[in-house]
Amino acid sequence: MTDAFWGLSGVDWALLGGAAAAILGGIGSAIGITIASAVVSGIVTEDGEKFGKLLPLAAMPSTQGIYGFISAILVLVFFGIFNGDVSLEGAVGFKVFLACQPVAWLCLVSAIYQGKTGASAAGIVARRGEDSGKALIFPALVETYAVLSLIVTVLMMLSLQGAYM
Repeated sequence: MTDAFWGLSGVDWALLGGAAAAILGGIGSAIGITIASAVVSGIVTEDGEKFGKLLPLAAMPSTQGIYGFISAILVLVFFGIFNGDVSLEGAVGFKVFLACQPVAWLCLVSAIYQGKTGASAAGIVARRGEDSGKALIFPALVETYAVLSLIVTVLMMLSLQGAYM
């Protein structure tokens, strides 16, 4: 049965959830990378030898976009949308949409703050290149919450898949 829920089919809701995860995670990553890269570029302009030590700080916010992408793919695979074997009730699709929200919103916000943290940590590398490993710790702390949101989203989707598929 594919009845509608608030005017959308179950597949519509599931696709909207997966799209939100991919889009918001990607937006956050783009903003976070831009913030960190602006500072890193300035440092590299002065000392090109530090590029390799600074690159991870600029790249770290990209993981949130990856987590959103993974979540969107899991929606397609777990709920049969990818292979066309779809029979989601509206209410079930809405639950899939809700399951995507932790990774969507947390990755949007955490990527931005990870970019800010990476930009600040780049100052450590600018002054003391040998402390680049220490500088990675600060943006990695922000990463923890993005990873937790991915885990929550995946567990919620697995529980929905087991209950309704």
